[in-house]
Amino acid sequence: MARAVWSGSLTFGLVTLPVQLATATESHTVRFHQLERGTSDRVRNKRVNERTGKEVPYDKIVKGYDTGDGEYVVIEPAELDEITPGRSQAIEISGFVELEAIEPAYFDSTYFLQPRKEHANVYGLLRDALAETGRAGIAVMSMRQKDYLVAVHEQGGVLVMHTLHWADEVRDPHETLDNLPSRSKASAKERKMAAQLIEAMAMEWDPHDFRDRTQERVRELVEAKRTGETVERAEKPPESTNVVDLMSMLEASVDQARSGRTSKGSKKTGQAKAGGSRKSGKKKSQPDLGELTRDELYQLATDAEVPGRSRMNRAELEKAVARSARSAA
Repeated sequence: MARAVWSGSLTFGLVTLPVQLATATESHTVRFHQLERGTSDRVRNKRVNERTGKEVPYDKIVKGYDTGDGEYVVIEPAELDEITPGRSQAIEISGFVELEAIEPAYFDSTYFLQPRKEHANVYGLLRDALAETGRAGIAVMSMRQKDYLVAVHEQGGVLVMHTLHWADEVRDPHETLDNLPSRSKASAKERKMAAQLIEAMAMEWDPHDFRDRTQERVRELVEAKRTGETVERAEKPPESTNVVDLMSMLEASVDQARSGRTSKGSKKTGQAKAGGSRKSGKKKSQPDLGELTRDELYQLATDAEVPGRSRMNRAELEKAVARSARSAA
């Protein structure tokens, strides 16, 4: 059970709902310590005076704002404490907006809201009303000596709160980016083909379909180093598409996407037939491994938990996947 990071009340109108905040996400990044090469000695960071090189104790450190001309405005920690807000006791919703109206760039951190048991009915009322209207409550709250703009809405049967970036923190893309085309020079045929490619690659959103390959390979590298083995280098990224070949690449992509969808559909149909004909002793058909890419083979090997898969080349992956499929049959 996640520890509550904030406790207080959520208010809307004259209704007050005691709630607790719990972080909605956690990092799966592999953590490393810094060591001196050739030893197991930890390397620590120290706060040092850059002029004298001497370490400075924490209670001797103040904050300095660079005015841009080499001078600093010095701010004492106590002075910040006097002007910054303490932890607010309430999330006071000032109004409700369409959830879809909040641009994705504004979203920052995500928290789950949970009620006290005796206030479950009020919690359920707000949750269901937000789900029905598709709106999010907007409020400003204080937490960790900072003000936060937040949005509260329903997701998966739970009240969810997002901290949002302030308006002046979100950059204007037209001022930030240099090479945005004012208008696409693509032909009508190319635009139509691009739309067909998007439709051919349409899919249902399921985050469980995706994996952090980098972190998987980092863990495999750690295990390989621990056991004295080696790990294969990552494949090079694909080259940029030549503008002259754009139409042919679009057509080939549409064909590939459609054939991929057909093969997936055939695979599901084959699985259904195999499941319904087990009594007759028919075996489930396997995909043609020779037509799969190395990444697709690697995914099959990951699903089958093939040991040492990160160190295998394409041919070795194909053999390992085939061997695993025969063992499972």
